[in-house]
Amino acid sequence: MTREDTNGNTTVLAIRQGSLRGTTDGGVTAFRGIPYAAPPVGRLRFRAPAAHPGWPGVRDATEAGPSVPQGPGRLAPVMGARTPDWDEDGCLNLNVWTPAGAVGSDRPRPVLLWFHGGGFANGSGGWDWYDGARLAAAGDIVVVTANYRIGPLGYLHLPEVGADNLGARDQAAALHWVRDTVGAFGGDPDRITVGGQSAGAYSALALALDPATGPLVHRVILQSGPWSLVPQAPEDAAHAADRFLALLGIERDEHLAKSLRDVPAADLLDTYARVAVELARPGDSAPPMYPVLGGFGHPEAWPTGAARGALAGKGVLVGSTTHEATAFLGPDAPADLVAAVTRAAFGEGVDALARECAAHGTPAHVYRFARASTAVPGLGAPHCADLPFAFDRLDAYAAAPMLGPVDAQDRALARAFSGALAAFTATGDPGWPAHRPGVEPYVHRFGGS
Repeated sequence: MTREDTNGNTTVLAIRQGSLRGTTDGGVTAFRGIPYAAPPVGRLRFRAPAAHPGWPGVRDATEAGPSVPQGPGRLAPVMGARTPDWDEDGCLNLNVWTPAGAVGSDRPRPVLLWFHGGGFANGSGGWDWYDGARLAAAGDIVVVTANYRIGPLGYLHLPEVGADNLGARDQAAALHWVRDTVGAFGGDPDRITVGGQSAGAYSALALALDPATGPLVHRVILQSGPWSLVPQAPEDAAHAADRFLALLGIERDEHLAKSLRDVPAADLLDTYARVAVELARPGDSAPPMYPVLGGFGHPEAWPTGAARGALAGKGVLVGSTTHEATAFLGPDAPADLVAAVTRAAFGEGVDALARECAAHGTPAHVYRFARASTAVPGLGAPHCADLPFAFDRLDAYAAAPMLGPVDAQDRALARAFSGALAAFTATGDPGWPAHRPGVEPYVHRFGGS
C-alpha cells in the first residue's frame, strides 16, 4: 500500500515491520534509516543480529539513521573528514532508493545491495557519499545501502559469548531482509546484485561465495577489494581479543559477556585504537580485527571459493583504481613503490578473479578507474577515487583531496561510471566485453589520459 500527501513528495509504504514515510524527488523515492535488525545493545551486544520487532503507526524514514560506533576514518586525509554521527542504539539500519513508478508495478526492478568500505572499522551506508538516488535513476533499479557492525563491535573474536564475525552476520541479515522485503519497494528478490567498495567489496564477494548466502546473490560488483587480505587466522584473532580484554581489565570468566556489555561504546573504540597500535607491523595494513577464517560467512578464503567455481552462474564486475596505494603511502611516495603495492594488494586479485570466473564460464567484466585528483596531483587515482563517480555524487565530496575541482568532463564521467554499474545490475552487461580465456583480460578504462 502506498499513498502520497497533499504536497505530492511524501510517500507512505507498508512493509512487514510497519509503515514508512519516505520522500520522492526527481523520480526516485527514498526511504532512509530503516531498521533491518533489532538495536544491538544491552543483551544483544556482541550477539548475532536479532529480528526487529516492528513499530506502531508510520515511521519517519526521511532521514538516515545513525552510523555504527567508530573512531576517526583512516582515509580522512584523502576522502575528507566526517562529523561523528554514531549511536549503537539503532545503528543496524539501511536505506532504499526506488524508481517512483516501481512500487506497486507488475514489473519488479533489479536490486543492488551495496556495502561501504572503511577497513572493517569505519563507514556508514547512510552518509551522503552513498546516496543512491542517481544510481537508481540511471538503471531503473532499486538501490539499498546498509550498515554493519565494524571494529570491536563487529569483529572482536570471542565465540564463547557469541561474537563470531558479527559484521558478516549483519551483512547476511541485511541480504535476507532485502530478499524478504524488497518486493514492497518494487524490487525483484530473484535479481539481487550485491556490491561494495574495499571492505564492502570483500564482504560482497564473501556473501556470493558462502554456500549459506550465495543462492541469494545474482551478480556481484567488486570495487577495489583488498584481495591480498585473506581472512584472519583464528589464533591471530584470539590474540587480538586477549589484548583487547587485557587493556579493558576484563577476565575470561563466566561474567565475560556482561562485563563487555557494561563497557561504554566509546571506551571500546578507544581500546580498539590502542590494540591497533600495539599489533601494527611494518608493511602490514590489516586492521587488528576483521573477518576470521572458519567463522560465520567466511568458511574459506576467497581464492579457494573462486577456484571451486562458487561464482559460476553469477555475473561479476570487478575493478580497481590506477594508484590505489597513494591513499595509504601518501602523495609523495615513489611511483614504483605505488605501482608495486597497488599491484600486489589489489591488481593481482582482480586478475585472479577474472581468470577463475572465465575458467568456470562466468562472465567477469574488468575496469580500471584512472581519473586523477585535481587538488593533490601526487595522489593520482587513489583508493576510493571512484566513489564520487560510482554514485554520481561529486557534490558530496567537495572537500575531498582525492577529487578536487570538477568540470563538465567529470560530470560526464560520473554519469558513465554510475551508468555502467546500474546497467550491470539491470542486465549483467556494463557496456564492454567480459574477460575470455587465453586473451589478455579486457580492462575498460574510466577517466585519465
